[in-house]
Amino acid sequence: MTKQISSILIANRGEIALRIIRACRELDIKSVSIYSDEDTRSIHVKRADAAYHIGPAAPSQSYLNMNKIIEVALSAGVDAIHPGYGFLSENETFSELCEKNNIIFIGPKSVAMDLTGDKMKCKRIMKEAEVPTVPGSEGVIEDVEKAVQIANDAKYPVLLKSAFGGGGRGIRLAKDEKELRDEFEMASAESKAAFGKAALFVEKFLEKIRHIEFQLVRDSHGNTRHLFERECSIQRRHQKLIEMSPSPIMTPEKRDEIGEIAKRAADAVDYLNAGTAEFLCDPDGNFYFIEINSRLQVEHPVTELVTGIDLVKLQISIANGEAIPFKQNDLKLTGSAIECRINAEDPFYDFAPSVGKVPDCNLPYGPGIRVDTYLYPGCTVSGFYDSLTAKLISWGATFDEARRRMRNALDEFVIEGINTTIPLYKTIMNDKYFISGELSTDYLDRYSMIQKMKDEQKALNSDLQKKLLPAVSSAILQSDFIKKNNTSENNTSNSWKFGGLNC
Repeated sequence: MTKQISSILIANRGEIALRIIRACRELDIKSVSIYSDEDTRSIHVKRADAAYHIGPAAPSQSYLNMNKIIEVALSAGVDAIHPGYGFLSENETFSELCEKNNIIFIGPKSVAMDLTGDKMKCKRIMKEAEVPTVPGSEGVIEDVEKAVQIANDAKYPVLLKSAFGGGGRGIRLAKDEKELRDEFEMASAESKAAFGKAALFVEKFLEKIRHIEFQLVRDSHGNTRHLFERECSIQRRHQKLIEMSPSPIMTPEKRDEIGEIAKRAADAVDYLNAGTAEFLCDPDGNFYFIEINSRLQVEHPVTELVTGIDLVKLQISIANGEAIPFKQNDLKLTGSAIECRINAEDPFYDFAPSVGKVPDCNLPYGPGIRVDTYLYPGCTVSGFYDSLTAKLISWGATFDEARRRMRNALDEFVIEGINTTIPLYKTIMNDKYFISGELSTDYLDRYSMIQKMKDEQKALNSDLQKKLLPAVSSAILQSDFIKKNNTSENNTSNSWKFGGLNC
C-alpha cells in the first residue's frame, strides 16, 4: 500500500454510516459523509467531520451515482471509500472505479468481486476447490426448456435464482413444471430490474434447512481467518430478520470443519477484507456452500459481541495493507449474541411499508444491550430507502440470558409514528421452538408465527380492556354524580356563591 488512510468517504447513509464514523473517530481518521435531499437532517450528516450533498432523494441519483461519488471523493481529497452494505458495496464497477482513481476501496478487489457476484462462476471455482455446493445447473440458463430439463434431473422443488442476486432478490420457488414455466419469465424480469442482468440458474430446493454463515477476513499477505458462525435461519422471503451466534446446532468439531471450508472458499477467489461464506445446512447436518457476500454484513455486531473484535476497524487496517493481528487459534467465542432487525414494516398487515415522522422514540439500554440506529426524536423514516431503522443486539453469557435481555429490550423499545417489526420479535423471543433451537428458513410459516403474534396482541388488547373497565365505569359514575349536583337548586357551590364566598 502506497499510502496510509487518513480520511474516508462513507458511501452510505443511516446506521451503517454512523457505525463507520465511530470507527474513524477511534482511529483518528477524518470521516466524510454524503447525503441526498432526503437526508439533509440525518445524524450521519452532523456526526461526520465533513459532509457533501450528493443529489436528489432517489438512490439512482444519489447513493448509486458512482461518478458523482468519485467526484466528491476526489474533491474532498479522501484516501479511501467505505461502501457499508447495500447500495454500491458489491458493485465491481464501483470498486474498479475507485482503483482507477487511486482511491482505496475498503472491500475486495474488483476482480474478486466480479467472481463472487456471479454465482455460476463462483460455484465452478468452489467445486474445483472441493467446497460442497447445492445440486443444480452448472451454468446460466437462458431458456425455459433447459431449466425444465435440469429441474427434472434435480427433482422438484427447485429454486430459480438470479446469477447476480443478493439480499433475497431474484429468487423464485417452483414445486412442479407448471410453476417453473410460470415463474421463469417473472424471475428473469425481476433479476433484470434489480441487477441489470436476467441470467438465471436452477438449484435444488432443500427443505427444512438452516442458513448459516461464517464471518471471514483475509488480508493482502494471504492470511485468512474465520470469526465463527452466525445462524440466520429466521427469514421472510429470503430476507434475514434475526441472527445469532453461536448456532444452536454447532459443535466445536463441526465449527472447525466448516470454518476451514469457508477459509478455502475465500482463498479460492483471492478475497480481500471482510465478507461471509454462506451455507445451507440440511436436517442431516450436511453443509452446502451457496455464495460469498463480498461486504460487511448487516449482522456484523453479533460477531463483534462474541469475539470482542471491531470488524470495521479491522476492515480499515486490512485496507491499509496491515496483516491480521491474530491467529485462528487466538480466537475464542464468548457467550451468545442475538440481533433483531427493526424494520419500518407492519407485520400485522403483510409487512406493509411504514414511513413518516417519528415524534419520539425510546431506545433500550442496560447490560449486554447494543442499539445501532439513525433514529432520534423528530426524525423521518424515508420511503426512498431500505426499511431497516435499527439493529437491536443483545449479549449474554448463555443463549437464554441473551434471549431474556433481548425480550426485555424489545419491551423498552418504543418508536412513535410508524409501525415496526418489534411485535413479531416479542412473540419469537418467547416461542418454544426458538428457545429449543428448532430453526429453519421457513420458521415463520412452519410455526405460524404471524398468527401467533396476532393472537397474542388480541389477548393483550382484551386484557387491557378488562383492566380499564373499572376505571372507565368509575369515571362515568363520578361524571354523573357531578352533573346531578351541579343541577341541584341547593348545591354547595351555589350556596357559597350567594353567601359571598365566591369572590
